[in-house]
Amino acid sequence: MAVDLLLGLQWGDEGKGKIVDVLTSKYNIIARFQGGPNAGHTLVFNGKKHVLHTIPSGIFHEDATNLVGNGVVIDPVIFKKELDKLAEQDVDYKKSLLISRKAHIILPTHRLLDAASEASKGKAKIGSTLKGIGPTYMDKTGRNGLRVGDLELDTWKEKYRNLADKHESMIDFYDAKIEYDLKELENEFFEAIKVLKSLTFIDSEEYVFQAQKSGKSILAEGAQGSLLDIDFGTYPFVTSSNTTAAGACTGLGVAPNKIKEVFGIFKAYTTRVGSGPFPTELFDEDGATMARVGHEFGATTGRPRRCGWLDLVALKYACQVNGVTQLMMMKADVLSGFKTLKVATAYKYKGETIDHLPYNIEPENVEPIYTEFNGWAEDLTEMSDASTLPLALNEYIAFLEKELEIPITIVSVGPDRKQTIFR
Repeated sequence: MAVDLLLGLQWGDEGKGKIVDVLTSKYNIIARFQGGPNAGHTLVFNGKKHVLHTIPSGIFHEDATNLVGNGVVIDPVIFKKELDKLAEQDVDYKKSLLISRKAHIILPTHRLLDAASEASKGKAKIGSTLKGIGPTYMDKTGRNGLRVGDLELDTWKEKYRNLADKHESMIDFYDAKIEYDLKELENEFFEAIKVLKSLTFIDSEEYVFQAQKSGKSILAEGAQGSLLDIDFGTYPFVTSSNTTAAGACTGLGVAPNKIKEVFGIFKAYTTRVGSGPFPTELFDEDGATMARVGHEFGATTGRPRRCGWLDLVALKYACQVNGVTQLMMMKADVLSGFKTLKVATAYKYKGETIDHLPYNIEPENVEPIYTEFNGWAEDLTEMSDASTLPLALNEYIAFLEKELEIPITIVSVGPDRKQTIFR
């Protein structure tokens, strides 16, 4: 059976966790394929808010198997905290959670390296979440990494020690003074490793292959967003993994011809956390209103998100790179009350008008060209049927569908799983 894929089309924070949770009842397996605890997938149901960082967003459904794939990097300490919160809510995660042996492990010294590297950059910092993600992927590509499967070997502590010692010598090379107590960090790390080892480790690519062969339905869950992809994002202000559709193939061992539906999630406006170019960013009252009404703070870092109008140039690019087959628009309710909405439909780029994403979108090179739309005043949060949506919102949706040539099949009108309109 083919694998469906769900991913973000902007700079992350699009609402992927909610939609995975909404769709999970249709799938046997939910599989995370890249990223690490720099992700923050927020789910709201039964009046409670839940934030997941590494664990797939189907974990609250009893009948779903949740797989952490080989493309994910795992911080055992953060992972343990997630498991503790699940245990408090009587979630039987040992029954439904599987970990790929090929997933890489984030060491305490990876986090220290991340902090030292970012501090040394000064004003040129990239806005890292300081979770050790980048250094862990560097060790992965440098063929030095510690993997989950290594924990089953008698020599894993020796491998850990060699890598940690190497990291400490590297920290000294950075022109940044960071204070730390590695012994204390290691005590917490080794306790968390014990918990990680109590879970089920699998050869995930074989598991996924056999699941497809036996007709099980699989939803691959991405983290971050397409514009943060290491190859196709706004480099160097990107994450360290492939957040686009191709990342699902390498992050789970799924053949390209086994991908069927590609669900692309985007906000009705645009946000970004951390540094990096953002052509449609607003510095006025409209931007402040989006941030306030949309509660735009990072689920992982708590950092305020930068807000701006929808960037159709960037969205079209993300749809092309991913081969999106269905679109899902989030946070339509946040735009209620704006008299006029704007969408960037082209850029002025070095004296020319273009409608594709160029190599460099720094503000000195790019100026967005906007198309304006009428806004709507209605409160969407109590609406449950597409027929009740305001005319102005339907016109907004119709314009986007026409430009992107992809249907918008879901409109989210609030954070709760019930506040989801299927079109």
